Amino acid sequence: MMERTFLVEIGTEELPPKALRQLATAFADAIGQGVDDLSLPHGPVQWYAAPRRLAVQIKDLVDEAPDQSIEALGPAVERAKDDDGNWSPAAIGFARKHNVTPEQLETTDTPKGPRLVFRSTVAGASAKTSMPTIVEEALNRLPIPKRMRWGASRTEFVRPVHWLTMLHGEDVITCSLLGLDAGRTTMGHRFHCNRPLSLANADEYLDTLSEQGHVIADYQRRRSEIETQVIEAGINAGGQAVISPDLLDEVTGLTEWPVALTGRFEERFLEVPAAALISSMKEHQKYFHVTDSEGNLLPAFVTVANIESSDPQQVIDGNERVIRPRLSDAAFFFQTDLRTPLADRVEQLHSVVFQQQLGSLYDKSERLSRLAAAIAPALGADPELAARAGKLAKADLVSDMVFEFGDMQGIAGYHYARNDGEHADVCQAMIDQYRPRFAGDELPLCAVGAAIALADRLDTLTGIFGIGQAPTGSRDPFALRRASVGVLRMLIDMEVSLDLVDIVGIALASFQAQELSPTTVADVVEYVLERLRARYQEQGLDAEIYMSVAARGLTEPLDIDRRVQAVATFSRTDAAAALAAANKRVANILEKSSVGASSTLTVDAELLQEPAERILFDMVASISDDIAPMLGRGDYNAALASLSELRPSVDSFFDDVMVMVEEPALRDNRIALLSMLRAVFLEIADISLLVPSK
Repeated sequence: MMERTFLVEIGTEELPPKALRQLATAFADAIGQGVDDLSLPHGPVQWYAAPRRLAVQIKDLVDEAPDQSIEALGPAVERAKDDDGNWSPAAIGFARKHNVTPEQLETTDTPKGPRLVFRSTVAGASAKTSMPTIVEEALNRLPIPKRMRWGASRTEFVRPVHWLTMLHGEDVITCSLLGLDAGRTTMGHRFHCNRPLSLANADEYLDTLSEQGHVIADYQRRRSEIETQVIEAGINAGGQAVISPDLLDEVTGLTEWPVALTGRFEERFLEVPAAALISSMKEHQKYFHVTDSEGNLLPAFVTVANIESSDPQQVIDGNERVIRPRLSDAAFFFQTDLRTPLADRVEQLHSVVFQQQLGSLYDKSERLSRLAAAIAPALGADPELAARAGKLAKADLVSDMVFEFGDMQGIAGYHYARNDGEHADVCQAMIDQYRPRFAGDELPLCAVGAAIALADRLDTLTGIFGIGQAPTGSRDPFALRRASVGVLRMLIDMEVSLDLVDIVGIALASFQAQELSPTTVADVVEYVLERLRARYQEQGLDAEIYMSVAARGLTEPLDIDRRVQAVATFSRTDAAAALAAANKRVANILEKSSVGASSTLTVDAELLQEPAERILFDMVASISDDIAPMLGRGDYNAALASLSELRPSVDSFFDDVMVMVEEPALRDNRIALLSMLRAVFLEIADISLLVPSK
């Protein structure tokens, strides 16, 4: 059984750079799965990708898979024929399923008696005949939103295809795909080596392209090479290049033979907000910007060319000429916008629709102003500043700068508010309103900003739920999931004690001109708390821990989180399992008793006969007094640590005391004691839920 390297390469016009990695990995995964499905033994599956090619290489792929023995059990022998000796429908159906006659079936002994059996040997798959089909199916399954045709052909692919390489060792696998016959040639760099390159075998692929074709086909190697060159170029420019992973991936998808070069622009452009310059360089030109040691933007950039020029200065000059008018536009927009105070732009928001049923951005700004002022005290913010920030929050959306550079929203507002002489917290709030923008993003830096950020998300959640447009499945046009996560992060991570029912109620009251659903508050709170459950799931917390706290019906995220963290810590202690089991037992007793957990009965100390029940009563009463101040300040860790001391007395009670005795007064008193015990735990969480369900 010969093992050789397999190679397939699809040569195309320039592929979408942002989708290149996804296309390549999907191609390799599908081919690897296809080979596995046919039980063709092989070694590692490696994908390669460059702007004009997708390739997959499989090491040690065998020529032919070993033959496979198939054995399938059928009906019992006693059911295979009827009383007249004719084959039964079950036997006939089983034989037909395997394309044989009943007479061709065999019998075999099994633990359940003799049964019909079908045995066959299937010839192993051949790489030569199977790989074209596997590759074709992999191509058809690629995640391509819209395929294109070219020329007169009806062939479709993400981009026009110009060559097809398919080798197994030194042999070409003869086939036709995407309108092309497979061969052993690949193509070099469009400028450095624009000619066919013949491959003697599949193992030569990377070296031939690199050494002769000026193509680094290995995506990861090319990405690493670009990163190294850009870092070095940034140092040579007198600072450090800022490399964002998404831009690095995109540049990797744009180049086959990357060469990093450093360019410069006039220092006068540094008067423009750095974010606008960075946006222009990154989004339009795919440049990496350069900063000094303190993070300040320097008048330099790093571009990655797809050619090794004999006169690199000409390439640099060309890039500097291209970026200059774009930076000039940014400077012009900024200077023009500064002439109009931010407050004077608010009226223009009347013409910008937020949502058809919920009004304009002006209406939203009015609601933000009221809501932010209402929740500001809980955040330690000045309500008047919060109201002012809410009024101005969306005004920069109608500025020329934001119209041209969408990612400048908030940042432009910050600079315009500073220029207008607004309070520093109001200025910062213009940026903070959008934080956190994604998982791991920084939180608002000032209290006023946090008030606006919370108000903005709560307003959107309340309004959209109120008109009955809650997210369904993957459809979430107003990013309500992200808004909910942002609300939770701010309330929990910034330690803000606000109840969701209260603040959503305030948000609902801000919609003075719209009639929203009467269940809006409940719907929004339920939705946000579901995101909180998901947050703990992502953190790897056991579901029972969150459910034990959720059973309390609480709606203040910070308080819920403190309880969840305390229960998580408690669950790892030696006493946890025993006390959780005891609480489960108590809950079952109370549920089955005629008195129940909601009983108004109190414990009569005179009826406590057994030492164990007297000790438990004294312990519960004492610890209840001890933990009251702990619960008052939300120190649930300390409270559960104190409750852990109940374990010996609880164990002794269940060992020595019969609860369901015949005498009603004694029985009810003991049930009241258990209710008292359970109630003290329920002050924090229902730890009976920590017992795994059977």
